[in-house]
Amino acid sequence: MKLAAETDETFLVGHPFGGQAAASGALDRFEYDREKLQRDALQAWRVNPLARRIVELTSQYVVGGGIAFSCAHPNTAAFLKTFWEHPLNRLPVRMYEWCDELTRSGNLFLLLSADPAGMSYVRAIPTQQVKVIHSRANDLDQETAYEVLPGDNVLETVTWPAFDALQNLSDGPQGGTGRLPTVMLHYCINRAVGSQWGESDLAPLLKWLSRYASWLEDRARLNHFRTAFLYVVHGRFGSEAERRARQAALNAAPPSPGSILVTDEGESWEVLNPELAADEAGADGLALKKMFAAGAGIPLHFLAEPEGATRTTAEAAGGPTYRHYEQRQRLFLWILKDLLRVVIQRRSQVDGSISRQAEVTLQGSDISARDNVSLAMAANNILPTVQELRNRNLIDDAEMLRLAYRFCGESVDIEEMLARGSAAPVNSAAPVTNPVNSSGKPPKKAPKIDPESGEVTGGNL
Repeated sequence: MKLAAETDETFLVGHPFGGQAAASGALDRFEYDREKLQRDALQAWRVNPLARRIVELTSQYVVGGGIAFSCAHPNTAAFLKTFWEHPLNRLPVRMYEWCDELTRSGNLFLLLSADPAGMSYVRAIPTQQVKVIHSRANDLDQETAYEVLPGDNVLETVTWPAFDALQNLSDGPQGGTGRLPTVMLHYCINRAVGSQWGESDLAPLLKWLSRYASWLEDRARLNHFRTAFLYVVHGRFGSEAERRARQAALNAAPPSPGSILVTDEGESWEVLNPELAADEAGADGLALKKMFAAGAGIPLHFLAEPEGATRTTAEAAGGPTYRHYEQRQRLFLWILKDLLRVVIQRRSQVDGSISRQAEVTLQGSDISARDNVSLAMAANNILPTVQELRNRNLIDDAEMLRLAYRFCGESVDIEEMLARGSAAPVNSAAPVTNPVNSSGKPPKKAPKIDPESGEVTGGNL
């Protein structure tokens, strides 16, 4: 039996989980539920300080002090710098907004337009405005178009095509006039397999954030009424009219705080105030706070709630959080790299000096400075051992380099690094001073013995 090769058009055709079943996004939320979740997440970010802080923490660690890029191709690098810093793009500033949107809604829709010279301009479209994502009938991941609400009109939508790397200028909606078409890119997080839409990091927290806000508001209201009190006056009155007259007199001129009351033996005063024991509710609030702290993957001391009295406990609790931010940063760097790849491909269609094969590298800021200290100590401790193994020919150069970069916490192409090292010029004319042997000590020199006097001079045996 001869099997036909699969292409983009025949991918998953005939598969029990392919075809229309795959393209329908059966595991996505219903449209109403998805839109409600997006509205609730945006509202929580606007009014709830904890929700705002959770989103800000992600952007502060993922983007940090900024993201830098490099490209070996000079013309392409110059174009990318112009695109990166263009007044209509301002990517160094917009990156924080994009990271907030990705965390808050779980989706990032970028609309790319271009001028006749091929310069691209990017705008992030609010997720709430995107109504439908169209995909190929045989593959859910190959998105083809997006239906977007242009404004307040909920009855009409504008359809933007997805970016297609195989599309030429003549294939654009302008009918081959040489103008780059406007396209849209879609990136998402927290997406289940078989879904089209991502979900917000706040999605599992919204219920508990609402409960914590309600609980905190109730406690604040009750604590306010703890200070409220009533005077109760006991006296001997001859009739009901006399009691009412005395009450009316006190209501007309109630005693001010700190004043002195003088009564006779026929009248006594006492105070009634609520006993709410509001100071014992700390355990309830901490339990609620732990729920959404666990859902957000951050320790409580990130939310102004110290868990322990020791610094070691706080540092240990932050380890998994840093891993989460590191994974999110890797994803965000890939998103920006993919955006730059698309921008380069679109520019190369009208500018032959731009290389579509140019490799772009992005570098984010460090997640934790303490990790750098630990890695530096680990590398400093392991390098002498690795060098000793190499000097004894127990490992080769590739293994020594792999171990060195592993303890530095970096992932590199070992073969490429070896090739670059072998291509680097070696200064053979440089004098060799203080040579060392495999033990790391200067080589031993034999002493000189005078044959006549028998005096021993020199040497370090």
